[in-house]
Amino acid sequence: MPPLLLTAHDCVGHVHLIVGSNSIANARCMKSIEVGAKPIVIAPPEAEIHYALRDRIEGGQVKWIKKDFEDKDVTNLGRGEVENVVDAVFVTMGGKECLGITTSGKGCKLATRIRREVAALLPPNFGSAVERLGTIRRRIWEEDHRSQTLEDDDDDLPAQKPTFNQLITESDHSAAKTRRIRWLSQICEYWPLRRLASITDGDIDTILQAYSHPSHPSSTTQNSTSPLDISSLDLRARPVPRIILAGSGPGSPALLTLATHRAIQTATVILADKLVPSPILDLIPRRTPLHIARKFPGNAEAAQQELLSLGLEALQKGETVLRLKQGDPYIYGRGSEEYTWFEEKGFKPIVLPGITSALSAPLFARVPCTSRGVSDQVVICTGTGRKGRAPEPPGYGEGKTVVFLMALHRVGELVDSLVAMPSVEEEDGGEGRKRGVWPKETPCAVVERASCQDQRVIRSTLEFVVQAVENEGSRPPGLLVLGTACEVLKGRGGARWAVEEGFDGFEGLDDVIGLHAGEGEMRGMAAERESASAT
Repeated sequence: MPPLLLTAHDCVGHVHLIVGSNSIANARCMKSIEVGAKPIVIAPPEAEIHYALRDRIEGGQVKWIKKDFEDKDVTNLGRGEVENVVDAVFVTMGGKECLGITTSGKGCKLATRIRREVAALLPPNFGSAVERLGTIRRRIWEEDHRSQTLEDDDDDLPAQKPTFNQLITESDHSAAKTRRIRWLSQICEYWPLRRLASITDGDIDTILQAYSHPSHPSSTTQNSTSPLDISSLDLRARPVPRIILAGSGPGSPALLTLATHRAIQTATVILADKLVPSPILDLIPRRTPLHIARKFPGNAEAAQQELLSLGLEALQKGETVLRLKQGDPYIYGRGSEEYTWFEEKGFKPIVLPGITSALSAPLFARVPCTSRGVSDQVVICTGTGRKGRAPEPPGYGEGKTVVFLMALHRVGELVDSLVAMPSVEEEDGGEGRKRGVWPKETPCAVVERASCQDQRVIRSTLEFVVQAVENEGSRPPGLLVLGTACEVLKGRGGARWAVEEGFDGFEGLDDVIGLHAGEGEMRGMAAERESASAT
């Protein structure tokens, strides 16, 4: 079906031709009368006329031409000023519901955006629910309309009638005949949209069979006021369980993606890595259960399995689980392993990227990972392999920048393997190749707690970096950057090492975009949501 065109017109004195006589035809006639147009209904003499439409015909507000529609009616029933062509035709014999919004030409694409955003707020497949509710209403009207006492349930009315919430007693048999349409009107007005969207085709007969004998006492008891089991409907409407793997960036809340920040605010269970900084954790609403990985040397695998089990248990309860990682989930974050694990359990993860510290931490330490004429390669390595083993380090390259993650706790072993490693031959297709040794004078930088207020950078060389870390102590999380690029923008001034305290990466931006202040602002936003939810 092609997209529909929504327009706005000055309709005073226009002739509107309505083909059909059902409730939709009645609604079209009402709108035509409201805007000053003259509605003409075309329907055969034997057609069933909607009760409210009949009243308007008898009252002279609507003209009824008792015949079948013919194409020539479009050019014969209109105004003389436009050579008898009708100004608008509304066919109400069938069709799909649609959501239309207009700003009467004043919004400059605003109506399209409003429609798109309003539609996004509706439950999935809500159009099908509207179809089902329409079927229920039509069948109720067909079965009950002869009583001529049905409520005018036109969904285009701006407000409900005074009788909408009128009490129906057991002795009021005439009103009892309309209880089905009243119930339908009530649920359309008051039920959550997700509950309405959960009504199935099988529920239609249940609703229509309810109150089938108005004179029966049980039909008017309190226990029969709802033909459907509301708890069952709510169970169907419960949000689908979701698992989100998200990266929290290097540390500052200002560097969170909007998607991850939204996930933090909306998740019902959060499983966080141990090294996710506290400014990020401060954004988590107090109502949200938080589990932090209990990883320590010798317990990494057990702690990882504990988090996975907690996540699976929450998913099976219908929760939205956020697996919050530092940096990016696919850069030494075991993201692919967790993706596969949850997918095998029947839950396909949503993966949200994060700014990896492997590239952002050097940036905040004024180390360009690539620089023309200095470095044309970037290698990201881990200092801790599977089961705690040290991986084979990369060989020396003059134009290479290497970033080691998870390496500072064994920096001594790492440096030894880089500078003292003899040239070895490795079998590679029957041919040997040499792996270069890193010179001891190669510049390097230790970057700890990048982008946080207590960021620290230690600039040194491979010869003295181990001594520097031992003297200055550790401030995890941190990484080691290795290569000539470490001294392109800032050197150590001839000393064995130099220490730089504090973070000024956002300096000068506070009054422009409030980036650094964003940490407090985000915490404030979280607090406001907490307050709103509490009230």
